[in-house]
Amino acid sequence: MASRILKAVITHEMRPHRPMKIAIKLFAGLRDRAGTGDLSVELPEGATVRDAIEAAQHNAPKKWAAPTSLMAAVNNEYVEFTDTVADGDELALIPPVSGG
Repeated sequence: MASRILKAVITHEMRPHRPMKIAIKLFAGLRDRAGTGDLSVELPEGATVRDAIEAAQHNAPKKWAAPTSLMAAVNNEYVEFTDTVADGDELALIPPVSGG
């Protein structure tokens, strides 16, 4: 029994890690600045929301910068930039709202 468990652990550790695919939605002014509202990025396991934002900035049709007051939500739940993302997650980036 123990040898089967050990074999499974070794096999899992030796298997190359596939990159995670994250869908990114950009809203309002971000969509205009990036030239698209939908992006898909590949990230390594353990990547954070901040990593996904940086990848989105490099993969968009137009160069754009994330505002400092940007809000982020993963799968419709607000998150911190230091939170990790998982394969298949949808990250929504919401710029600050202005106006009156």
